[in-house]
Amino acid sequence: MGRTYKQLSLDDRCEIARLSANGGSVGQIAAALDRPPSTISRELRRNRGRQVGYKPSYAQQQTRARRWKGSRLERDASLRREVLAGLSRGWSPEQVAGRLARERGRRVISYESIYRFIYAQITRTTDFTWRRYLPRGKSKRGHRGKRGGSPASFIEGRVSLAERPAEVADRKVPGHWEADLMMFSKYRQAILAVHERTSRLLLAVPIERKFAAGIASHLVRLFKAVPEALR
Repeated sequence: MGRTYKQLSLDDRCEIARLSANGGSVGQIAAALDRPPSTISRELRRNRGRQVGYKPSYAQQQTRARRWKGSRLERDASLRREVLAGLSRGWSPEQVAGRLARERGRRVISYESIYRFIYAQITRTTDFTWRRYLPRGKSKRGHRGKRGGSPASFIEGRVSLAERPAEVADRKVPGHWEADLMMFSKYRQAILAVHERTSRLLLAVPIERKFAAGIASHLVRLFKAVPEALR
């Protein structure tokens, strides 16, 4: 029987980067990972930059982008136009999915798929104008103080973003994350999103309560699925 093909994981790519940086040949790397040499050769050819060499986080991001091309909203231009038309009217993904289902008498697409599509565009292109399609305009972002300013200004021990190390600001070192909690007052729900600065990897999970303990448990679960190289 032939060998069953298995996609390279981020851990595999980190090992490829380590072995390649130490002078390992394609054959040696393939043997270490128990993969065909053609798989390693193709991986390096696709994702090795002229100046920075092979970066596992970039390779993982490119793989996700190529895989996303098979999503329904990417393949079905007509459905994509309908969904974007609804979002442009200010409808939420839930409203767009519900309206399409009522018009056609069956479920056409889930609102989760629409959310994933929007987040994928942000992650792939780093075009944050896609955020306008998320119902954030009605979100609760915290009450303003009477003298102006955000409550974040009065958090004890808070460190300003301007004071973060240069390695974080220039995105050269993986493992630095940003988190955002989006509150949707109309639906009494929230979405916790975390974004890794180097790989642009974005993870999100819906939550029902914004208590610190609940958010912390969601963060723990999210990061359990993240390879150590990105933690």
